Amino acid sequence: MPKNTHKIAIAGVATLGAAAIAFSVVPADAHTTTTDAAPLSQVAYRSEPVRDVKAGVTDQLAGASLKVQAIEAKKKAAADAAAAKKAAAAASVAKKKAAAAAAEKKAAAERAAKRAAERAAASRSVQRVAVQQVAVKKVAAKSYSDNLDGWIRESLDIMKKHGIPGSYSGIHRNVMRESSGNPKAINNWDINAINGIPSKGLLQVIPPTFAAYHVPGTSWNIYDPVANITAACNYAADKYGSMDNVDSAY
Repeated sequence: MPKNTHKIAIAGVATLGAAAIAFSVVPADAHTTTTDAAPLSQVAYRSEPVRDVKAGVTDQLAGASLKVQAIEAKKKAAADAAAAKKAAAAASVAKKKAAAAAAEKKAAAERAAKRAAERAAASRSVQRVAVQQVAVKKVAAKSYSDNLDGWIRESLDIMKKHGIPGSYSGIHRNVMRESSGNPKAINNWDINAINGIPSKGLLQVIPPTFAAYHVPGTSWNIYDPVANITAACNYAADKYGSMDNVDSAY
């Protein structure tokens, strides 16, 4: 056995495996040479496996990053969908409120128009009634001449409304005796005049008697012909039953 082979055998299989990498082929003269064996620790780490591990980790990190991005994108899409749904709900509520407000506004306008129409109708009704009443009054109103005949006839119509008795002849007779038909007549010489309350007017009525027996609807002027006759007849009805029963000073 050659010397070199014997040395390899003694070193053992383990040493041979570790040192095998130290041999190199010399292409020029086919002779082999030996070099010092590299430390085992240097042999154990080679560039190729390190590169493979690094590439694997990079790929894993890239995959994890893509997964995170996908999750974030999914979350964002869900949030956007929820926001859109919320906005749609808010828009629906706002639309309903606007519709309700518009409906209420329309209803209020209709109610106001109805009330205005009712008031207008009521006003027209009142106006019609007023016009009718005026027309009735005009039809019912009588025309009296501005003289003794007219004054007596107007007084008789008023007396009839108030239930005061008296006749045309009874009134006319007493008017002619008391004042000769002069509505401005005044007695300045009898006892009433002496006492400061002279008799006045067509039927010579003193002021206290005129005030006490004044008939509503007539003038408060004692010289007014109709007011004077009506008050005097009211007094005569109370004292004598009627002006027809008076034939002298009363």
